[in-house]
Amino acid sequence: MITTDVLIIGAGPGGYVAALRAAQLGKKVTIVEKGGLGGTCLNEGCIPSKALIEASHYAALPSKAAQAGVHYGEVTVHFGELQKWKDAIVHQLTSGVEGLLISRNVSIIKGEASFLDPYTAAISGEKEEMVSFSNCIIATGSKPVNVPSFSFDDRILSSKEALDLSEKPSSLAVIGGGYIGIELGTAFANLGTEVTIFEGLPRILSGFSEDMSSLVYSELAEKENVTIYTGAKVIRADSRNQQVEIEAEVAGERKIVKAEYALVTIGRKPNTDQLQLEKAGIHISEKGYIPVDNECRTNQPHIFAIGDVTPGYALAHRASLQGKLAAEVISGGAGDVSDYVIPAVVFSDPPLAAVGLSEAEMDKAGIDFEVHSFPFSHNGRTLTLGEDKGFVKLMIDPEDQTILSAEAAGLGAPELINELAVSIQSGLTAEDISLVVHAHPTLGESIMEAADKAIGFPVHSL
Repeated sequence: MITTDVLIIGAGPGGYVAALRAAQLGKKVTIVEKGGLGGTCLNEGCIPSKALIEASHYAALPSKAAQAGVHYGEVTVHFGELQKWKDAIVHQLTSGVEGLLISRNVSIIKGEASFLDPYTAAISGEKEEMVSFSNCIIATGSKPVNVPSFSFDDRILSSKEALDLSEKPSSLAVIGGGYIGIELGTAFANLGTEVTIFEGLPRILSGFSEDMSSLVYSELAEKENVTIYTGAKVIRADSRNQQVEIEAEVAGERKIVKAEYALVTIGRKPNTDQLQLEKAGIHISEKGYIPVDNECRTNQPHIFAIGDVTPGYALAHRASLQGKLAAEVISGGAGDVSDYVIPAVVFSDPPLAAVGLSEAEMDKAGIDFEVHSFPFSHNGRTLTLGEDKGFVKLMIDPEDQTILSAEAAGLGAPELINELAVSIQSGLTAEDISLVVHAHPTLGESIMEAADKAIGFPVHSL
């Protein structure tokens, strides 16, 4: 029997961060992981997908450079070399996580955990273990939804298998136009794959505002090797003869599309079904999520849950925040998840980022606000980079001029959103941002320009 102060189940960006913080605060910590350290994010999600996306940008560079009079020869993608480069990045980061855990004296157990009672868990893996804990943090993440009418096989893939393909597919059908489908679909299209995207809703990237998603749609629609069907109901996907046949209904018409592979990205569900939560007396929702309070406590006050197993945005940085807070609460500190704003990013072409409620959400909630935006086409840096599509948008409280929410669409949006998150988190006003000297020429000037408009003194716009 192993005895520990804190048992953490899952070593993804929520679990390993919680382990490191709890160990910093003097707790004896044991972490259990059945897969690779770093979880889905480092091994088969955030990091490998962004490596593939960046490689696809390299492949698309010649056509972009030609606008400036710089011409390259024919582009050749050596997919095996790309995969080795991607895997080396993953290995470097996961090895770093292991090194940090070891340096903080966190005990690492390889295996799968399940509860025996509210204070004991069984570990099945290389060897059977039992762990007695004072506190526990559940951080087991999520997995792709597998639909019977297009179940995963060697041709119908989840994002994990798509990222591990040994050769670039000649054609790819993407079922689902959310952030995963758009990110990977765009990346493969940039690498030369014929891509067909099916989205059931009226528009792609429905989690973002319409003017943001339409920017990405128009960019994708311009590509000769991309076809997008919105309002599409996929009826079936069958693997046969080294290809996949997709049958869908679009605007009342039957469509048949054949591709070398199909990528299914219609959602994810929490990894809670193997934990035997009932033995610990932990409540779950009908969809398998674990409800928590603002301190990330479950209905069992000594057991916490963080990340994708809890209701809310399935974002790695949200899981990390929850992990830190849970560790601090366990160690006698205070924390409240609702005190923080959580930015969201999609690495599409162009990329999108948002923090806070959208205009539609604020309208629905009856919140009074003003909108002030600045187009990238007026920013000197975006023009010199050859990427002038996009904007920065601020939603401002008309009474006190505090920034309620913000959006950035276009080159650099994933980096710009951090300044905007700091502004909202800190309760800054448009004048506060306007008074900050932003270096020239930079993308960040667009934030200052939008703030200038909000206070009634625009410089580089009417």
